[in-house]
Amino acid sequence: MSQNTSSEPVVAIVVAAGSGVRLGGEVPKALRPLAGRALVRWSVEALAAGGVTQVVVVVGDGLQDMFTEALSGASIPWRLVVGGATRQESVAHGIAALPPGGVVLVHDAARPLVPAEVVRGVVEAVRTGAAAVIPVVGVSDTIRQVVESGSLVVDRSRLRAVQTPQGFAREALVTAHAAANGKDFTDDAAVCEACGYEVVLVPGSRESLKVTEPHDLAVAEAIVRERA
Repeated sequence: MSQNTSSEPVVAIVVAAGSGVRLGGEVPKALRPLAGRALVRWSVEALAAGGVTQVVVVVGDGLQDMFTEALSGASIPWRLVVGGATRQESVAHGIAALPPGGVVLVHDAARPLVPAEVVRGVVEAVRTGAAAVIPVVGVSDTIRQVVESGSLVVDRSRLRAVQTPQGFAREALVTAHAAANGKDFTDDAAVCEACGYEVVLVPGSRESLKVTEPHDLAVAEAIVRERA
């Protein structure tokens, strides 16, 4: 069922339709500046550094002009599409607009600093036969599960935090989203898993943090300074 993706282009969907209420500010989260550049532009350039050749950026309706300005001068071709009511619908809109490519990545614009080696690792796993791939990192905090009688410690050695970009053989992603029937999922690996595809894990990076709250933006600024 999987297709040969060894020599086909790598294309990506960047999900940037969220409002980012917890981060605050006067513009959507993906447009918030990080070291003078919008988060969405950082994310597009990070994907390009990892081998992506074209991107489709999914945005909120009415924000096209702002995103066009933020992405002006990007190093790879990009296209804007308007998202849907849920993440699953937004990604489905992005899939419909994808240029040709055997490997498809889906990335959150809120993860602007994913290292190129993580992107390449996801792509390589798809090219060697995986239908769905996610980068993950270990959980360092002690985790407790709330139960009716209180709470219980969870064995964190078996837990992994999921990041993006998630990678897919194009056929698998298209098939899984077509079968989703409008159901909402927290990520696209879950969409594929619900359709019967196995999800493969590859190493992620602590630098690929998700910018959700003001503290996260401050940490991202520190990482940018350290890289410089």
